[in-house]
Amino acid sequence: MENVFEKMRAARLYGIVDLGYVSTCELVSMTRSLCEGGVDLLQLRAKGHSAGEIETFARAILPVTRDLGVPLVINDHPEVASEVRSEGVHVGQDDEAVAKARALVGSGCFVGKSTHSLAQAVAAGEEGADYIGFGPLYATGTKPDYVPIGLSDIGEVQRRVSVPIFCIGGVNEKRLEEVLAAGARRVVVVSAFLQAANVAVSVRAFKRHLIGADC
Repeated sequence: MENVFEKMRAARLYGIVDLGYVSTCELVSMTRSLCEGGVDLLQLRAKGHSAGEIETFARAILPVTRDLGVPLVINDHPEVASEVRSEGVHVGQDDEAVAKARALVGSGCFVGKSTHSLAQAVAAGEEGADYIGFGPLYATGTKPDYVPIGLSDIGEVQRRVSVPIFCIGGVNEKRLEEVLAAGARRVVVVSAFLQAANVAVSVRAFKRHLIGADC
């Protein structure tokens, strides 16, 4: 795979294969559908599963992501990312600090961090995160305990944070236009893809809309 940091910085559409929505027996096929559809990055999120189980899941889908040239990001578990040699790892506000995660995964793996306010976003950039997730923009079943932060700070985050910013939380094709109008350039989509009747078709249509907005 070409330089993973360059691929991450060029990414516009970030998908998540979330075992809160997908059964373990569907994990590989869902990964393939998301990657064939055109996600630029793919995160494995498996809340409630052990590190050992997540490592097994990651090893099952890595051949698919590698074959299709999509960097794989492990959520919450730098030690698993290190073991499977994934291209990225993602940590939350309550997880390992970016520096500690980077020490575990090494210099060849990019480190992202979740942020839920302008202050957290700025802090994550200063902390050395390679990218940030910013949200949730809207109420979302993926993170029902988080209060939506809305769209008003997206432009300011873009001005004050120099690393790639992926806007997340309730993003779907109907909302994409207003998210982009607020200043977003990169987005994360979860349930809108995972619950689609045809996942690959849904991803392709969304990405055409996303990229077409640049024209």
